[in-house]
Amino acid sequence: MFYKKKGIPQEGDIVLCTVKNILSHSVFVDLDEYNHLEGLLHISEVSPGRIRNLRDFVVPGKKIVCKVLRAQDEKHIDLSLRRVPMNIRIGKINEYKQELKAERMLEHIGKDLNFSIENMYEKVGYKAIEEFGSLGLFFQNILSDNSLLKKMNIDEKISNILIQLIKEKIKIPEVEVSGTLVLQSYKEEGINKIKGILINEIKDDVKISYLSAPRYRISVKSKDYKGAENILKGAVDRIITNAEQNGCTGEFIKNA
Repeated sequence: MFYKKKGIPQEGDIVLCTVKNILSHSVFVDLDEYNHLEGLLHISEVSPGRIRNLRDFVVPGKKIVCKVLRAQDEKHIDLSLRRVPMNIRIGKINEYKQELKAERMLEHIGKDLNFSIENMYEKVGYKAIEEFGSLGLFFQNILSDNSLLKKMNIDEKISNILIQLIKEKIKIPEVEVSGTLVLQSYKEEGINKIKGILINEIKDDVKISYLSAPRYRISVKSKDYKGAENILKGAVDRIITNAEQNGCTGEFIKNA
């Protein structure tokens, strides 16, 4: 990546590294997100338990995700691999891949306008990272509201190409929440009333499907978890209220 963070990482930061040199009891790595910084992994921080050969766990040139234990100065940065949970490692690698993709898009736009990647960072990139934390998040926000480009005083020629490319290449990520509705009625027309209540709640972002009597799956998709939760809660509350008003019983079981 062209863009590098300034200064040194802080204790507790999760950083992406490239394995540089493996010794008998330690591993030296380059901190990818920081310019010319090197970190040290002691053998005890590579993996729990006894390690006979470090090369069974790390390979020169490969990327690993570490936690910063201490960062006294640019020459003394102690790291840990074993203290980073697998889900955090996967998330950091995915974040890195998304940022590489975003940087390539910035570079592509620059070529169309005869600007180098350095020029594009000066005109767009640095402003975007300062405002949103990363190019990837910047592009996602522009997809939702491209008026942000004008507010950031981005050149109109760059803005027009950027908006077009973002629409082609980027989709707003969605999260899904779901659960099971248990709806029962012992009245003659009860099942028809339940079907009518459920049909009224089916929308583009709300899906309801039959599992097995008296259970129905309800799922909601939204661009963020909180939004999805709110939509799901509103739909479930209306369904259960309408069910009870029509002589039915209703219960909701949220998926873990």
